[in-house]
Amino acid sequence: LATEHLLELGHDTVWHVAGPSTWADASGRQAGWAATLAKHGRPEPPVLIGDWSAESGWRLGTLLARMEEVTAIFAASDDMAFGILRALVDRGRRVPEDVSVVGADDVPLAAFAPVALTTVRQSFQDLGTAAIDLLVDMVERPDREHHGVLMEPELVLRSSTAPRHAG
Repeated sequence: LATEHLLELGHDTVWHVAGPSTWADASGRQAGWAATLAKHGRPEPPVLIGDWSAESGWRLGTLLARMEEVTAIFAASDDMAFGILRALVDRGRRVPEDVSVVGADDVPLAAFAPVALTTVRQSFQDLGTAAIDLLVDMVERPDREHHGVLMEPELVLRSSTAPRHAG
């Protein structure tokens, strides 16, 4: 959803700040990002790996802020996106005029950041309920085949994304 949104805004490609590769959430988000770029025939920039923290987002965002060709970034977590926002501003890049940023998780602070963060929301309450239901079913019916549950995410549009500036 994040990558699709940024491409629809006219960005040539989307850079990705991923979470640790050992986390299923991180690898799933990275795979979705790569698949969407491929579907649209867009170049896949190198992935930058963070650790879910705002500090890692800031560190990696500092690198991205130096690169004029970077106009769109998808961060695998809102916390990393907050660090990226700070790094961009510190380097004189305007959000969203120069660079659009999308996070993931829709943490409460996302709506109240100095530039309200566009993000991908997933209901952690629904996810927790589904996980408990699955666990109970696995205990009560151990001979039955069990499948994971796929939660539908939602794109929450805020002010950190805009059409690519021609210039």
